[in-house]
Amino acid sequence: MSISTILVANRGEIAERVFATAKDMGLRCIAVYSEADSNSSFVNTADLAVHIPGYLDGEAIIAAALKTEADAIHPGYGFLSENAEFAKAVTDAGLIWIGPSPKVIKSMGDKIEAKKAAVNAKVPILPSSDDPTAGDDVGYPLLVKAAAGGGGKGMHIVESSKNLSEAVESAQREALKSFGDDRVFIERYVPSSHHIEIQILGDSHGTLIHLGERECSIQRRHQKIIEEAPSPTIDSELRNLIAEAALNLAKNIGYESTGTVEFLLDHDSKEFFFLEVNTRLQVEHPVTEETTGIDLVRQQILIAQGEKMECTQESISSSGHSIEARLYAEDPSNNFLPAIGTLSAFRVPENPNIRWDVGVSKGTEVGVQFDPMLAKVTSKGSTRKEAALRLAKALEELHLGGITTNREFLISTLRHEAFLAGDTTTDFIERHSPNNSNFLTSDEISRAAAIAALWIQGENRSAALVLDQIPTGWRNSRFPDQQISFTSGDEQFDVAYHSNRDGSFTLNGIDQTSVHRHSPIDIDIDINDVRSTHLVTRAKNEIFIQMDRGTAHLSIIPHFIPPGTNEVADGLVSPMPGVVLDIRVQVGDTVEAGQILLVLEAMKMEHHINAPEEGTVTEIFVAVGQQIEQGVVMMVIDDGLEKQDD
Repeated sequence: MSISTILVANRGEIAERVFATAKDMGLRCIAVYSEADSNSSFVNTADLAVHIPGYLDGEAIIAAALKTEADAIHPGYGFLSENAEFAKAVTDAGLIWIGPSPKVIKSMGDKIEAKKAAVNAKVPILPSSDDPTAGDDVGYPLLVKAAAGGGGKGMHIVESSKNLSEAVESAQREALKSFGDDRVFIERYVPSSHHIEIQILGDSHGTLIHLGERECSIQRRHQKIIEEAPSPTIDSELRNLIAEAALNLAKNIGYESTGTVEFLLDHDSKEFFFLEVNTRLQVEHPVTEETTGIDLVRQQILIAQGEKMECTQESISSSGHSIEARLYAEDPSNNFLPAIGTLSAFRVPENPNIRWDVGVSKGTEVGVQFDPMLAKVTSKGSTRKEAALRLAKALEELHLGGITTNREFLISTLRHEAFLAGDTTTDFIERHSPNNSNFLTSDEISRAAAIAALWIQGENRSAALVLDQIPTGWRNSRFPDQQISFTSGDEQFDVAYHSNRDGSFTLNGIDQTSVHRHSPIDIDIDINDVRSTHLVTRAKNEIFIQMDRGTAHLSIIPHFIPPGTNEVADGLVSPMPGVVLDIRVQVGDTVEAGQILLVLEAMKMEHHINAPEEGTVTEIFVAVGQQIEQGVVMMVIDDGLEKQDD
């Protein structure tokens, strides 16, 4: 079996990632894309691209492979990557499936069957039950999990029996929509634990090895956001025990290709328990590649062709430390709910110690159709602290604007004393509450406003059709300074300036201001004897200035402000875009604070919208099945208090 052309049945950064290795191996690359991705960069990276109705349409993907004479299909992760029926359909069509066998995918994709396989391999498991009503037998707190799930979807913590049925129903709906299988099971929940996973590789020649562990304990909504290798938690003895358990299980099921065996490590007792096997490439695979120097996609392709792996257990060595952060379009201050919009500014900094796996670019529209991850950012350092600080600095230097993201939250976590000390349990966020607000001070934003003002005047001069050599606002007599005002958050920044005869500027009364260089994308400027260069992006009346500690977002105040819109008194607004799945109340109902009013679906996950206070529902403006945007008034709750005019 020889592969010359490979089709990637995925999108975004993982498609780009697979293409990079495939092209390096001299392979021809085929992309598939849906309508929402017509202008995405991965489409142009491929040699050919085929439009399909959707990424879950297995028949269309296989047809695209046959149409373009592809030899093999790489599934990436998510979508159909762990779908045994799709894997079988690929091989039945005479194509090479880059992954483990359909039989192994089926057995490990079913979390209930995977636990049985772990027991047979004498690998410890947590108390659990495939009867979702047996909460008292398993014990609380417990976790409701999708039997065919992953990625935090179909997963809910239950503290007591009164909340079990609600969590089970919600998990079943999420599981059905995400995986086409509504089966769930329950498992003992360990609040303070570590998520440890072992990277495995197996070929058809009997070689089965591990590449060490990753720790993926920094999570929100049961989804990983920071991963690292090696783990700061375990010692060599425990590492060997967990790796041996992973290999025993993999050997028992006849594993071939790349895979990950995941475990939960109790922080207090140091006991470890089997969680699941991911029969695919993991999102966090770069940290293993950075510490071992092994290209996992290359090994996948070689194994799929029937070749031997290029490494043995004895040849595996690990050096340094690597940390990966997932940059998401989401709002950490609003319970990490997804955010949408247009990436008005996006440029990654150049740094040989930083790896960017990116599936977006300036102008990308981020909607609700797909997972909100924008990029994976991976650092390498000789020590863990160095890797963490390098990663935090790279995130600060990312020129980013137009969408709310978790960037500041990631930076705050990476620089947190507890994180640097290795205190990385799964409840890290709840215990330490890392900062999620913009780090830029008012003084820094004031400087950014001054920079923006002179960048704008430079652009105006460049666009001038006549007298383009005369500075903006130049007069041969005394006139008031040019003025421009910006807002950033709740603050307003006013900038006044005029040009001097020597080409310098007087800026807000400071004479020592010079523009050394100006271009449509950056500016080299000296203000009060402090010189710096800044990336600049303008999107209509929005200006993004790259500062030392992040991107300053400034809105130009227009000379004529359009009339605003009136908010609905007592209106409950949507915290995110989504589809209304269920409305639990009617007009006239009395509700209690915290009561579930309706359920929204976004990014294939359900989000409960709760009553902020006690009151009476007087109006409902949405209906089940309706697609709504963020900020839309959904209903009105009258708290019974008499309102006063402002």
